Amino acid sequence: MAMSSPQAHTGHERRRGMSPIPINLREFLNDEQRRTLRQVEGFGWQLAFVRRPLFQDPTVVIRNADASSFSVLELDGSINAEPDIIIRH
Repeated sequence: MAMSSPQAHTGHERRRGMSPIPINLREFLNDEQRRTLRQVEGFGWQLAFVRRPLFQDPTVVIRNADASSFSVLELDGSINAEPDIIIRH
């Protein structure tokens, strides 16, 4: 199967100065988000990924143990169980 994008061949990342996959996603969380994440980890939830749109705050997404449900961990540490995001599978 041929890839049509030259970026797929070279591994080039469009986000200049940013690695495509950060080593430690928790670095993008503030204190409130870290506190909430520690609490929900006791119920099987875990940090899924962090979206980093240009000129916007990162969007922190958590998932339940079987990845059947995703939520957004808001800046204030609250959990948005019905986020307005699209999850690609």
